[in-house]
Amino acid sequence: MTRPVRIGVQLQPQHAPEYTLIRDAVLRAEDLGVDIAFTWDHFYPLRGDADGAHFECWTMLGAWAEQTERVEIGALVTGGGYRNPDLLADMARTVDHISGGRLILGIGGGWFEKDYTEYGYEFGTAGSRLTLLGENLARIRERLGKLNPPPHRHIPILIGGSGEKKTLRLVAEYADVWHSFADLGALAHKSAVLAGHCADVGRDPHRIERSVAWPGTDSAQAFVDAGVTLFTVGTSGPAYDLSTLAEAIRWRDEHYAQPLAGLA
Repeated sequence: MTRPVRIGVQLQPQHAPEYTLIRDAVLRAEDLGVDIAFTWDHFYPLRGDADGAHFECWTMLGAWAEQTERVEIGALVTGGGYRNPDLLADMARTVDHISGGRLILGIGGGWFEKDYTEYGYEFGTAGSRLTLLGENLARIRERLGKLNPPPHRHIPILIGGSGEKKTLRLVAEYADVWHSFADLGALAHKSAVLAGHCADVGRDPHRIERSVAWPGTDSAQAFVDAGVTLFTVGTSGPAYDLSTLAEAIRWRDEHYAQPLAGLA
């Protein structure tokens, strides 16, 4: 499959004492020409003051659906153990409608223990969280097929993670986008493992888009050559510095000029 090279931004909802700072940042990113605006699904900052200012993911995505006009939106990624999966599917369908069909449902196994323990969720083990993620993905798929009205489009599922036995198997079964967290050296091996899982489930691995964090202009082409078509720049409050995002967008436009569009 031939896909456009796209640039995303992850507006990390930490250290922004007022939501207006985040609202301003997502609008500035859209004006710059970003393709996707992501947030993350944590309840506390991951860096800096551990009890610093922070906002919740899915409430904010509903606001972004109204505040933006063109960009796709989503979480990079939703914590797989935080919400009843049938409810999460309904939340995703609703945000999809509010946005006019621009939601990407990003999800992973979860890893930040404080998110679980402070909010009363069972943390378990890495293995149990991935087992739960697999059960939840099946329920999400089933619930999305029952909702009335249905989503505007097939809501793309983005799965984050690189575990070879469990996570990549779930990617093969459910994902439209795979955010690998892998460096360039590991990406080819992980992609080969994913291809093996795809063969087991009867799926074409080329139908799964490859996504990584923005590696910089000097390295980006090597990732494209390895099959990556989605790069995401991360930034935090309170300033939400978008200078690196602007650099990534300029690189995209210089090398892969294209009409801005959603996931095919």
